[in-house]
Amino acid sequence: MEKEMNFIDLCVACGRAIGRCCVACWHLLERMIRLTYRYWWIVLTLVALAIAAALYYTRHDNLTYKIDAVALLNGPTIPQFEQAYAAMRTNRLLPPEAPIAPYLTDRKAWAFDTYRVIDCLHDNTADYIDFKRKSNPTDTVKVQMKDRLCLEFRIKSRDMHLVPEIEHALMVTLNMDPAMQQSYVAYVENLRDEVAFNHRQAIKLDSLTSHYYYYTPSGQNPNAYVGNGVNFYGERKIHIFLDKIYEQQHHTQQVDYRMQLATAPVVLENHFAVNPKPVNSRGKCLVIFFLLGWIGGCVIAEIIDKRKLIGAWLKK
Repeated sequence: MEKEMNFIDLCVACGRAIGRCCVACWHLLERMIRLTYRYWWIVLTLVALAIAAALYYTRHDNLTYKIDAVALLNGPTIPQFEQAYAAMRTNRLLPPEAPIAPYLTDRKAWAFDTYRVIDCLHDNTADYIDFKRKSNPTDTVKVQMKDRLCLEFRIKSRDMHLVPEIEHALMVTLNMDPAMQQSYVAYVENLRDEVAFNHRQAIKLDSLTSHYYYYTPSGQNPNAYVGNGVNFYGERKIHIFLDKIYEQQHHTQQVDYRMQLATAPVVLENHFAVNPKPVNSRGKCLVIFFLLGWIGGCVIAEIIDKRKLIGAWLKK
């Protein structure tokens, strides 16, 4: 009968496994240092070639940057936009007559991606962009906005002058999608009705401030009829609806702003901006290529060191 493992035994087993892994890594590093010392000319040659490749890869014309912008969806849902934007990620789904197609074919822009925009204050204003994709759709504190997305693609420094052209071609291609156009038409009609309703409500609230209201103390006759009119008793005051007026004015301004931006199914709140930190920075690439060159040199040195054993094994 097998003995059940408790939590302490599990921790001990994990600790032993981590210890064996650390010892194996130390033995591997020790072996690589010995090979580097014995076959230094091979290892140094590979490292030098790797550094030369890193310097060539990170030359100024070949630096790659990320380009970001926040898009406002006027009607289309996130799934509708993602379906239309998926064609940017691969040329096979994009028709050749699309305005953005030549830039994708010539590799002027690539690695198109989207990120969710987060609203923390629940005021319909973007607070930050979730580049690490750690937000949860069911989170009620850091809410994912339903009408905004961050668009991103990559471009080389030598093609940086094409960013305005790529932006225009991308927007034209996205706004040509039939499903998003239908959602946009319905959205604009509802928005116009909401704008008209808000302006009517603002006029009604403003008209209420021009009437007098009579506050009669309790226990007294509030009014008495005199002839065909009404004789009011009490303190005459003007009721000011400032809180309601300010609230309605703020809501009206938001709707009017949305109406001004609703010129197409997808519009950019700001133009595409360049992230100043390159993807293939020289320091990072030098470290990576140095490690690759060292590991490659050690592998070749190990093959040369074990050439007799390898030859014997091949002759079997």
